[in-house]
This record gives sequence, C-alpha cells and structure tokens, in this order.
Amino acid sequence: MATFDTGTTAFMILSTSLVMLMTPGLAFFYGGLAGKRNILGIMMQTFVSLGITTIMWISVGYSLCFSGGEGGIIGDLSHAFLKGIPFTESFGGAGEQYPVYIFIAYQMMFAIITPALITGAFVNRVTFKAYLVFLVLWQLFVYYPFVHMIWGGGILAQWGVLDFAGGVVVHATAGFAALASVFYVGKRRDKASKPNSIPLVAIGTGLLWFGWYGFNAGSELKVNAVTTLAFLNTDVAASFATITWLIIEWVREGKPKFVGLLTGAVAGMATITPAAGFVPLWAAIVIGIAAGSLCYVAVQLKNKWGWDDALDVWGVHGMGGVIGTISLGIFASAAVNGQSGLIEGNGGFFMKEVVAVLIGAVYAFVFTYLMLAVINLFTKVKVSEEMEDLGLDESLHGERAYDEGAL
Repeated sequence: MATFDTGTTAFMILSTSLVMLMTPGLAFFYGGLAGKRNILGIMMQTFVSLGITTIMWISVGYSLCFSGGEGGIIGDLSHAFLKGIPFTESFGGAGEQYPVYIFIAYQMMFAIITPALITGAFVNRVTFKAYLVFLVLWQLFVYYPFVHMIWGGGILAQWGVLDFAGGVVVHATAGFAALASVFYVGKRRDKASKPNSIPLVAIGTGLLWFGWYGFNAGSELKVNAVTTLAFLNTDVAASFATITWLIIEWVREGKPKFVGLLTGAVAGMATITPAAGFVPLWAAIVIGIAAGSLCYVAVQLKNKWGWDDALDVWGVHGMGGVIGTISLGIFASAAVNGQSGLIEGNGGFFMKEVVAVLIGAVYAFVFTYLMLAVINLFTKVKVSEEMEDLGLDESLHGERAYDEGAL
C-alpha cells in the first residue's frame, strides 16, 4: 500500500466536505428566496442531486469525465463503477500524496451542485418528474463533456484553456442553461412573490461562503502557496463584491438591502472561481468590484427585459462565470501559477478564454432549451396553472414548510 501524506489527504477530505456543504447551503439560499408555498419544492430539487448525481458519478460520470478520450470531447467507460481503480491508488501517480478516491469524491461534489444551481431560475414552474430527467440528461450531455474537455485532458485543455475551479465548467454552463429554462417554461403567474425568509437566505449564503473555500482552494489539488492564495482571493473578491453591490443598491434605492448584500457575495465568489489560483491578490480586488457592479447590472437588465429568472441564476452565476473567465484571461500572472494573461502580453491566452466561455454558454443554452422540449414530449415539463397557484410544496409533494398559522 502506498504511503500518503496525512496532512494533504486530510486537506482534500476537508475540501470535499466543504464543497458538499455548499449544496445544502444552496438549498437554504434558494429556499429562503422562494415564495412561501414553494420552499420545499426548490429545496428538494437541490437535495435530490446529492443522491441522483452520486449514483451517476460512481456508475458512469467519473469515467466519462476523467478516463480516455484525450484531446476529445468526452471520455469512455473504462472506469465505470470505478472499475480498475483500487482504493489504495495514488492520485496522479506516485508523485502525489493522497488516494485517488478522495479526488473522485471531490469532483463528485462539483457535479452535485452544478445542475442544482439551475433550479433557482424556474422555481415553482417545473414538475419534479421532468426535473429528475433533466438532472440526468443535463449532466450526461453538458456537464460531463465540459469537465472532460477542460479538466480531463480533453480538447479545450489541449488547446490551452484554463479554468481553476469552474467558471466555464460550472457557472457559465449552469447560468446560461438557467436562462434557456426560463425562456422555455415562461413567466410565473405571480411574479410579485417575495422571499419567505431572508434569514434563511443569510444562512445559505454563510454556508456557501464557508464551503467556497474548499471549492476554490481545494481546486489546487495539493497544499502549497497557490492553495493559500486561492483561499484569500476567494474571500477578498467576495467581500469587495458584497460591498460594491450594497453601495450601488443603496445609492439607487435609498436603502441598504440585505438580500442585495447576500446576492453580491455569491456573485463575487462565482466570479473569482475560474481565476482564484491564477491571479495575484490585487486582481481579486478588481474582479470582486467587477462582479458586484456588472452582475448587478445584469440583474437589472434581466428585470428590464422581462426575463423571469426568479432567483437571478443567470445574472449571478452565468454572468459571473463569463466575467470571471474573461478576467482570468486578462489578469493571469506567470508569477502566480505559470500562466500569463493579457496584461502580461499574452493576448492568445485571453482569446482562448473568451472563446471557451462563449462556447460553454452558447452550447449550454441551446442544448438545454432543446432538451426541455424533448423531455416535454414524454412527460410534462411545466406544472398546470392550478398547481402553480396552489404552490408546488402542496400540489407536488403534499407537504408544507410551515404550519398553516405561520403562513
């Protein structure tokens, strides 16, 4: 049996656990923002990914993402059900310091939360059965290919595209898939639905912020100076985005809004994600300010154009992923992690990042829209008007988040 470094192994176990915690955090974040009759429906869509995605990941997901198909679009099934991978095997060969199983688990947590991000866009409009089909197909045809192409040695990786922790792979694909979902299912009947519990949104944001340290710092996949930089960059970008959003909204609306502050924090974390381990600390400040201002503008434009992205998945995650990936192309520094960006004269790398994030956004949008149309041929995607009026908690799940007296 190989000898593993206990510190590095413990760090990766901790990072994996932190990323897992982000999924319940997302459920609380979305659950608090949802209307009072749709709390459980949106939370269940998030939590169910913990089960469905784990089954998929162990059976075919890991193999399709991280085996075979070098330079291609998708891997193969040579490691289906983790066949041929003993639990004693080292990650990356003898030069690494922890078992490959913890890498498998770490990447699985990313797979779990990515499709769950999309759910906030179509809150109280989609049937649970259709969502389960969506959850499976979206991973097979959107998430797995982009993981393989960028993180699994596929065609984009060989082209030189970098994505530290998921600007393209996670946020851009999920955000633009969310926008496609909004266009397909249409607007809510009650667009004036207010958040049922802002304190629940705050709890969710806190869990997401805490978990994001594992999401970004853990993506170095080892413990070194870049790990600590990615950790600090994450917090700095989130903090600057939080205060930027707060100030803009305060000036525009005359009052400092708590939901705006919390939304700004998530925007900052989503935006720094692709760049966290490639840019210096000062760039994280710039990226945080850009996230807080540009994601705010995106949400305002969404409202102006009448897109009913209920919980701002496109404006925060989709545009955050795009802005962050472009920022990586601009601010990457060879002194940080060996990759120079536009400000160091590497315009070629900048263009690769721009093209990659555009490919991810466009493909995810088009495929998601078409996939929902196909799913609708077999099982109805959108709930009936009666079910929507009653609320999905009661009509689909036969449960209520609170006693009637609390409503």
